[in-house]
Amino acid sequence: MRKIKGIIFYIYNFLLSKIIKVFKIIEVEDGVKFQGWPHIIKHNYARIIIGSGTTINSSNYGYHVNMFSKCKLYASKNNALIKVGKNTRIHGTCIHAFNKIVIGDKCLIAANTQIIDSNGHELCFENPAARISSPDKGREIEIGNNVWIATNCIILGGTSIGDGSIITAGSVVKGEVPARCIYGGNPGKVIKMF
Repeated sequence: MRKIKGIIFYIYNFLLSKIIKVFKIIEVEDGVKFQGWPHIIKHNYARIIIGSGTTINSSNYGYHVNMFSKCKLYASKNNALIKVGKNTRIHGTCIHAFNKIVIGDKCLIAANTQIIDSNGHELCFENPAARISSPDKGREIEIGNNVWIATNCIILGGTSIGDGSIITAGSVVKGEVPARCIYGGNPGKVIKMF
């Protein structure tokens, strides 16, 4: 029975990947794998680009931690961009670009991570009632190559994560993260450099 479930899962995900590519729902290169149907929301003039060999996993089947939701790829503003490099694995993560989010090659992003480049609303301290109708423009997020982001992290706008770094589980990240370090906590800080 388990073998039959595995075969059905494989066929479903193969067909899903073909449907997304053929109907050009988003821009996908060769060898992109979708496991389970992600939430894809895109402004007409926004772009979502997924590099070759990347896996977008929205299924708990066979995944080692509990995934609370499917992957969400949301490019919500005119000219917003989500670009994911090659051979990256993204599990049950929300990526919401008001502006620009770029994720490098060979990254590992664990379930329940939130990557969002905007507060959603302007701060409006001079008139707090205006927050409800004042959308934020967003600040670019750049995640380098070979970055590992553990489960339940929040990556905020204006963040740059250097190549080869590891973000520990449950961390809140804002600002510059150097290359080749372990970074974590709330607020996040460098734990160890390599």
